[in-house]
Amino acid sequence: MTKHDSDTIAAIHRELHSHLPSEPALRAKALESLLVEKGMIDPAAVDAWVGAYSEDIGPKNGARIVARCWIDPDLKQRMLDDAARAVKELGYEQSHLIAVENTPDVHNLVVCTLCSCYPTALLGMPPNWYKMAAYRSRAVRDPLGVLAEFGVALDEQVEIRVWDSTAELRYIVIPQRPAGTDGWDEAALASLVTRNAMIGTERDLSARAAADT
Repeated sequence: MTKHDSDTIAAIHRELHSHLPSEPALRAKALESLLVEKGMIDPAAVDAWVGAYSEDIGPKNGARIVARCWIDPDLKQRMLDDAARAVKELGYEQSHLIAVENTPDVHNLVVCTLCSCYPTALLGMPPNWYKMAAYRSRAVRDPLGVLAEFGVALDEQVEIRVWDSTAELRYIVIPQRPAGTDGWDEAALASLVTRNAMIGTERDLSARAAADT
């Protein structure tokens, strides 16, 4: 077998295996299949929960809340005063919730140093990096460096506040409303809000606004 043949076979092997689920995904699927077979769970219920908390659907709840806060200053103040009660007004349930607001002088970053506590009802499932030890430790020790890795460059005068989620506390960041969005309706504003912006690993949403104009 020539080196060319070996390289070709290796490339085909990588291509075939690149489409396979990860090992944790395979284990989860096997466990789900076993529980379904034993009649312990309903596959339709599992699909419904995954859909409700997936990365595609879940963050839209939080985005709608942020957009409403941009439009309604009174609601934003109620969010800052008692976020759990304020989101309940809008039909969402997220207990032990605290809202923090980004301003020109303050940037907020959320982390869970112990595990991966997270407001799933508003932001969907937490991203993998949020659960990784590297993020959980470095967000506290080196928030500026972590933000830089996410492409967030802050001026020296901007204060960084790091909030540590726990079993009793969940946080949501209200990002700054991008300039040039005066007169936009709630749906258009919500389309600008990302999950990362509500965690604090994204700050400037103006490029998204410019792309939509």
